[in-house]
Amino acid sequence: MSSKTARPALRSAAWRISLWATLAFACGTIVVFVFLQRFLAHDIQRRTDAWLSGEVEVLGDVAERTPKDALYDRVVGEVAELASREVPNRDAGATLSNDSVFFLQTGRDGSMELWVGAGNGQATLAAIRKTTILPDQPTDLHVSGFAIPFRVASDQIADGTRIYLGLSERDELRVLHRLSLRFFLLSLSLILFGFLIVFLATRRMLSHVRGITEAASRIGHSDLTTRVPTTNRNDEIAQLALTLNHMLDRIESTVHQLHTITDTLAHDLRSPLTAIRGKLEMSLPGVSDEAAAEPIVAAIDELDRLTDFLNKSLDVAEAQADALRLTREEINLCELLPAMVDLYEPSMTERGLSIQLQCSGPVKVMADAALVHRMIANLLDNELKHLAPGMRVAVAVRAENGFAILAMEDNGIGFEPGMLEHLFEARVKGRNSSGHGLGLTFVHAVARAHGGTVTAANRSGGGARIVVALPLAEGSATAPHNPAASLSVAD
Repeated sequence: MSSKTARPALRSAAWRISLWATLAFACGTIVVFVFLQRFLAHDIQRRTDAWLSGEVEVLGDVAERTPKDALYDRVVGEVAELASREVPNRDAGATLSNDSVFFLQTGRDGSMELWVGAGNGQATLAAIRKTTILPDQPTDLHVSGFAIPFRVASDQIADGTRIYLGLSERDELRVLHRLSLRFFLLSLSLILFGFLIVFLATRRMLSHVRGITEAASRIGHSDLTTRVPTTNRNDEIAQLALTLNHMLDRIESTVHQLHTITDTLAHDLRSPLTAIRGKLEMSLPGVSDEAAAEPIVAAIDELDRLTDFLNKSLDVAEAQADALRLTREEINLCELLPAMVDLYEPSMTERGLSIQLQCSGPVKVMADAALVHRMIANLLDNELKHLAPGMRVAVAVRAENGFAILAMEDNGIGFEPGMLEHLFEARVKGRNSSGHGLGLTFVHAVARAHGGTVTAANRSGGGARIVVALPLAEGSATAPHNPAASLSVAD
C-alpha cells in the first residue's frame, strides 16, 4: 500500500520487531548448539574411552598369555592391528590410516619392547614418559609431530611391563565438525525462515495500524467522513479500529453541531446588519446636507467593519477547532498575486507607498481560493494601514523544499517589542492599531488549515517580514533553499 505514512522496510517497525525476534531466537539457538556440541563431544569421548579400555584389557590379556618367544612380537602385533580395525567414529568407506592407532609395550625400566604404529615410536615414548597415565583412566597425549592429540589407555601386565593403546582424536573431531556444520546450516535456515515469517506477519498486522494513521491524518484536513478500516478478527487492533471509528463519529457530530451553530449565528447577525446597512444607504440620497450625511457614512463603515469582524471571528474559531470547511482547487500564486497587487496598488500609491512583486515561475498549491484570497488581502491591508508614507513593500513567491513560500516585508518601523511571541493570537494588536486584532490571526488560521505555517520577524535593517508556507500541489517543481533568493527591501 502506497501512502505518505509508509516507511522503507529497513526503517519500519516490522523490520525492528523481526530483527529483535530473530536475534532472540538466534541467541537461543546458540545456547542449544553449545549444549548439544558439548553433549555429543562428551558422548563420543565416552564411547572412545570405553573402546580403548576394553581393547587395552584384551591386549593385556593376550600379552600376558602369550609365551615370550620369537613369535611373541608377531602374535601381539597382529592382535593390535586387528584391534585397530575396529576404531570407533571412522567413516565406513575410509581407508585405515596407520597413524591413527598405535600400540606400545614398555619394559620394567620404561624402555620400548614392542611398537605397532607409524614411525619408530620414540616420540610417542617420550610423550608417555612426560605424562601420567593411570590404568582404566584414558588420557589425552600430545605427541611431537602430530597436531591432533591421542587418547591413550594403559594396562599393567603381571611381569611388570606396561602396554599402551592410543587412538587419534582426528575422527572424533571430524564427526563433531560435520555435526556442527550441519547444525549451523539447519539453524541458519530456521533463523532466516523464522525472520521471514515474523516480518511478513508483523508487516501485515502493522498495515492495519498504518491505515489507522492515514485515516487519522486526514481528519481536520480534508474531510470528517473518513473511517478507519476494520477487520473481522476480534483482536486488539480490531478493537482499536472500532474505538477510533466511534470516536470519529462523535467528532463528526460535534463539528457538524459547530457548523450549525456558526452558520445560524452568522445568519442571525448578518441579516439585521445587512438590513440596517441597506436602510442607511437608501437614506443617503435624501440627505442634502453634507454634514448630516457624514454620520450615516460613518455608520455604514462601522457596519462593514463589524461584518468583517464577524466573518473573521467565525472563520478563526472554526480553523482553531480544525473544522474550517475547505474547497480545494489548484491555485497558481504567481497568477493570483499580480491581480491582487494591481488591485491594491492605487490605494498604496494614494498613501505614498510603493509595492513590488517577484515570482519565480509557476508556484501551485491545492487550497481554498476564497480563503487564500482573503489571507493575502489581510496581509496587504496590514501594510496599507500601518506603514507611513514613503515606505516600500516587497512581495515574493517561490517554491522551496515542497512548499510555496510567500514572503512579504517592508522597511517600516516593524513590530512592537514583545508582540512577536503573541502576534498570531486573537485580539493582539499594536497600540496605534484601529483594527480588531484578527488580521494575522486569520492568516495563521488559514495557513494552519492548509497544513502550512506562518512566521513573523523584524528585519535587521528595520521593518517587518512575514513568511507564509503552504504545501505545494502534487507534481509541482520545487527547489532547495537558496539564501541568495531571499527578498530584500531597499531602504
